[in-house]
This record gives sequence, C-alpha cells and structure tokens, in this order.
Amino acid sequence: QVQLVESGGGLVQAGGSLRLSCAASGRTFSSYAAAWFRQAPGKEREFVAAISRVDFSTLYADSVKGRFTISRDNAKNTAYLQMNSLKPEDTAVYYCNADTKSIDAIVTHRGGDYWGQGTQVTVSS
Repeated sequence: QVQLVESGGGLVQAGGSLRLSCAASGRTFSSYAAAWFRQAPGKEREFVAAISRVDFSTLYADSVKGRFTISRDNAKNTAYLQMNSLKPEDTAVYYCNADTKSIDAIVTHRGGDYWGQGTQVTVSS
C-alpha cells in the first residue's frame, strides 16, 4: 500500500496561486494513478484533477480547467497541483488520492483506495 502526505496549502488572495504537493511512501508511486479531491464546508467531497500512472494523461473538473494543472514526478514519488487564478469558491480542504485503478475509474468511483490527511486552502476575496 502507499501512504500520502499533502503540503502547500495556505491563505491566498483571489487571483493568486498555490502549489500543493503530495508525497508518497510505501509501494512504488509509479504503480498508482494520482488524483486531487476537495471538500468545502457543508459540501460533499468533489473531484478536482487526476493523472495516470505512466503516460501522464490527465482529467480535470470543469470548474478548474484552464486554472489548475496536475503533474507528477515518479522519481520523487510526488504529485503536484498547481493552482492559478484562485477564486474564493476554491476554498476547501484538498486531499491527495491514489489507486492502481485508471483515472476514469477513480473519477467514477469518487476516489481510489488511498487518501492523505488533507491540506487547507483558503482564498480570500
């Protein structure tokens, strides 16, 4: 199995940027597709972005397309979420997720087997 630890969250003004990191340990990270989900207060957790294991194909939620970029560095066992042009509605706890399933399956099943503890992102207006 794999353990995931997120970092990089914080407080930023609208229009600003943040870069989240997800450090993986345990089994080889390249064996897992990676994804980011988020949960705002009073709302259900929602999909943000996903990246496949090998060919690095990606999927994005419509709400973040063109603003967020997911990437990974398998040599560093780390996935990233670059967030630009942040909006107050992006405020949420952001969770890293990983699974051996495809990224389509991760989206369909609303997440894979392994989750990080989350990192808070707050965007002020």
